[in-house]
Amino acid sequence: MTIEKRNQFMTFDRKLFFSIASLFIVFIAIILLFEYRLEKENRQQSLNALLQDYNELIYSQVKDQNLEQVSIDSVIRNITSKTLRVTIISAQNGEVILESQYDSIPDNHLNRPEIQQALRGKDGCAIRYSQTHKKNYFYSAKRCGDWVVRSSIPFERENLSILNPNKEFIYFMVGISIFAILLLYYFCRSLGKSIAALSQLAQQAEEGKPIHITIKSGVDDIGNITQSLTHIYDNLLRTKEKLSIEQEKLFKHLQFSKEGLAFFSKDKRIIMANNLFIQYLSLITDNTLSPADYLFKEENLKKINDFISQKLYDPNVKEEFISETMTLNKGSRTFLIECIIFQDHTFEIAINDITQQEQESRVKRQLTQNIAHELKTPVSSIRGYMETLLTTQMDEERKKMFMERCYAQSKRLTDLLRDISMLNRLDESKDLYDTDKVDLQKIITEVIGESQAALTEKEMTVETRNLHDQMLLNGNYSLLYSIFRNLTDNAIAYAGRGTHITIDCYLEDEQYYYFSFSDNGVGVPEEHLNRLFERFYRVDKGRSRKLGGTGLGLAIVKNAVLFHKGEIWVKNVPSGGLNILFSLKKS
Repeated sequence: MTIEKRNQFMTFDRKLFFSIASLFIVFIAIILLFEYRLEKENRQQSLNALLQDYNELIYSQVKDQNLEQVSIDSVIRNITSKTLRVTIISAQNGEVILESQYDSIPDNHLNRPEIQQALRGKDGCAIRYSQTHKKNYFYSAKRCGDWVVRSSIPFERENLSILNPNKEFIYFMVGISIFAILLLYYFCRSLGKSIAALSQLAQQAEEGKPIHITIKSGVDDIGNITQSLTHIYDNLLRTKEKLSIEQEKLFKHLQFSKEGLAFFSKDKRIIMANNLFIQYLSLITDNTLSPADYLFKEENLKKINDFISQKLYDPNVKEEFISETMTLNKGSRTFLIECIIFQDHTFEIAINDITQQEQESRVKRQLTQNIAHELKTPVSSIRGYMETLLTTQMDEERKKMFMERCYAQSKRLTDLLRDISMLNRLDESKDLYDTDKVDLQKIITEVIGESQAALTEKEMTVETRNLHDQMLLNGNYSLLYSIFRNLTDNAIAYAGRGTHITIDCYLEDEQYYYFSFSDNGVGVPEEHLNRLFERFYRVDKGRSRKLGGTGLGLAIVKNAVLFHKGEIWVKNVPSGGLNILFSLKKS
């Protein structure tokens, strides 16, 4: 049978019929099995009750006799004609006192389940294979005074009566099943026709085709529903073209927008809002409810809400659209909110997070002001010295002093421009700096050697720890040199005379070198620690400029560390001095 013929054969109504019929047959089978087990248990209980009666009769006949002289087989024949096996067991130790059909005394019976039940005061019973007689026996035990009387019969002899099902009940269940299956078939066939029509409707609707299905109304509920859906679908087809134009415009706008957008009807109901709009609105209003519940009552958006209230229904507005904007600061973030009212009285609200742009703009303004301020001092000094030289008669020694001061200020100006250029290159692109294998030990040794004259002048000493040959990493030589040179120059300038500097590679793993650059100098007040790496930040502005620093050294250190995928921290040493901790990635 081909796949197509198989699909035609297994129509929905047939699948439904076979599924429910299978479940019904399984259900009937479960009922029959349950009935069989219940009847089996009842018959076993009846058999146990019969054997318990035998146990009592046997006990009543032997309790006053000497068991050594009792013929247990004759007692059994007086009671029943059944092939009965009887065992009398001591209730104290489980030893067999007397047993029929057996010449010698068997093992202790105390651990047998039927004996255990009898000792607990119950009517013990069990079905078990007898090793002595090599067959299954039904055992029934009863405690009688100091004895336990147990009788048993071969279980095979009772199988037919126990397992034989009730034929009348089976015939009744089979008849009920046949009637139910025929009724189910009729129902499934009727239901299948309606569902087939509904399936055809869904398929044609999915393909966008006009629907041509004839269904008699009143046949069943699904048929009526299918007929109603057919009429609804016809109406939808007629309006589909108009809706698709509006939806396409709206969906594209929302899909590609990088701002929070929401569209509203003229009665201020939300038509659609993107996720970004909901997120921004929650941040602005501290509210996680639906925007329709609070948006037009929010005090933070009063300017936008007043604009909507005044202009939404204004008949004098003839423009294609009108708009209003506002800026809102919430916490550490800045939002630009814009509302546009269209000619059909629908409107749109857009929310943009301009925090980064505002921060960048503020930083640029501050940086420009700082650069101008820092450049002003050396330029003004050079200009003042040059004017004095040009307008004042002085001896050669004094001229030389003025020229040396001009040179010092021009050098400071050159250093400042150099540092600004280095930071700009780090900001613009990390690709502007080439990387290669660099030996950190050589760089540190070189920095200490070049700074030795200044260190000697300030009576300062430098100690290195945990440095070794081939301390290699993949980095930029110039930036790595600037890290250790700027830290050394900063310590020379501000740590104080006679200070001891320690450069310690206190930890090294497979990925990073971890350095500590510390001194035992004057340290830095705690309130300034978090800002030490800011550009042009000075703890003591007057003293810093007097010492000739550019104010960019530690900012360069931080950016150079970040370039090498490390991190940097600063803290005061409890005993005095400053400790700068930083890491450098090896590759």
